[in-house]
Amino acid sequence: MDFAFDARTEELRGRLLAFMDEYVYPAETVAEEQRAALASPWDTPAVVEELKAQARRQGLWNLFLPDAEYGAGLTNLQYAPLAEITGRSPHLAPTALNCAAPDTGNMEVLAQFGDEQQKKQWLEPLLAGEIRSAFAMTEPDVASSDATNITTHIRREGDEYVVTGRKWYISGAMNPDCRIFIVMGKTDPEGTDIRRQQSMVLVPRDTPGVTVKRAMQVFGYEDHSHGGHAEVIFDDARVPVTNLIGEEGGGFAIAQARLGPGRIHHCMRLIGMAERAIELMCRRAVSRTAFGKALGRQGVVHNWIADARVTVEQLRLLVLKTAWMMDTVGNRGAHTEIQAIKIATPRAVVDIIDRAIQLHGAGGVSQDFPLAELYASARTLMIADGPDEVHQRSLARRELKRYV
Repeated sequence: MDFAFDARTEELRGRLLAFMDEYVYPAETVAEEQRAALASPWDTPAVVEELKAQARRQGLWNLFLPDAEYGAGLTNLQYAPLAEITGRSPHLAPTALNCAAPDTGNMEVLAQFGDEQQKKQWLEPLLAGEIRSAFAMTEPDVASSDATNITTHIRREGDEYVVTGRKWYISGAMNPDCRIFIVMGKTDPEGTDIRRQQSMVLVPRDTPGVTVKRAMQVFGYEDHSHGGHAEVIFDDARVPVTNLIGEEGGGFAIAQARLGPGRIHHCMRLIGMAERAIELMCRRAVSRTAFGKALGRQGVVHNWIADARVTVEQLRLLVLKTAWMMDTVGNRGAHTEIQAIKIATPRAVVDIIDRAIQLHGAGGVSQDFPLAELYASARTLMIADGPDEVHQRSLARRELKRYV
C-alpha cells in the first residue's frame, strides 16, 4: 500500500500548516478577547472575518466540497489530512476556511439535491461565506437518534408548506448571520413506509412563526464554535412549496446522504484535536517538575504519551481507509467503515484529551488552555451524528448477517 499523500495534498498541507502557524494559532487568544467585548456573545469577532479573508486570498477555501464547480474538487482522501490540521484549532480554523459544520453539510445538501433557484438564493452566499445556516432535525421530546421519531409536522396548504414543531441543539442558530434553516419534518406521518414520511424544507430565519427561543449550553458553557446551539420553535411557519428540497418523502434519504460525509469530517478533525492534546501534554511534561523530577520522567506519563501516539496512528489509518473507500465504492459501500470511525474516534480522543487535562492539573480545566473546550467538543461527538450505540447496533447487525 502507498501511504504517501499526492502532490496536490502535500502542497495544500504545506500552505495550510503555514496558515495555521502564522494566522490561526495567534488569533485564538485575540478571538476570545474580542468576543468578551462584543455586545452579544454570538456576534462574530473581527479577527474571524480577517482569517476568512486571508484564507480566501490563499486559496484555502471550501476545501471540503468534492464538486469542483462549488469547491476545491478534492477527494475525501485528499481532504482528510487537511481537515485533521484544522482540527488542531476546531473553533477557529474550520470557520476560517468556510469548512465548518453545519454549513458544510447544508452546502452539500443544496449542491446535491437543491434546484437552481435554491442554489442561487442560498448555496451561493453560503459558498461565499456571506451567511451561515442551521440544520433543524433533533427534537427534545423524542429520541431523535431514531429519525423516524421526528414529530415536526410539515403540511401542505395550497402553494405553501406550514411547519410546526420544536427543535433543539440546532447548531449555528444563535449566530446572527444564520439566515436559513433546513428543517426535517413529516409530510406524511401516516405513511406505511416510515422512511418515506419525512421531507426537508428551507425555512428562512425571518419567517413569521420562527422563534429562536434560547441558547443551549454544552457542559455549562456557551459553544461559540458553530454559532451556538439553540432551541427553535416553528409555529405555523409558512414557506412556498418551492422551498421543498428534493421530493416529498425524500428527507430520510437526504439526511443519510448528509451525515456520511459529516461523520468522516468530524473524525478527521478529532484526530487533529488529539494531536493538539498530545503536543500540549508533551510540552507540559518537559516543563514541569513534581516530586523531584520532570513529569516527563514519570512512568505513568510515559504510558499516557505512548498510548496516545499508538491510538492516533491507528485512528488515522482507519479514517484514511474510510475516506479511500468513500471515494472508490461510495458512501453506501463504506457504510461499515463510516460507522467504525464514528464509534472509535470520539471515545479514543476523549480519553487522550482527558489524560492531557490530568497532566495540566487545574490548568487543564481552565480557560487558559484549550483542553477543556476540546474535551467538551470531543465528548459531544459521541452523541452528535447519531449516538455511538446506534452505530454499534447497526454495525453488529450487519456483521451478524454473515453468519445467519
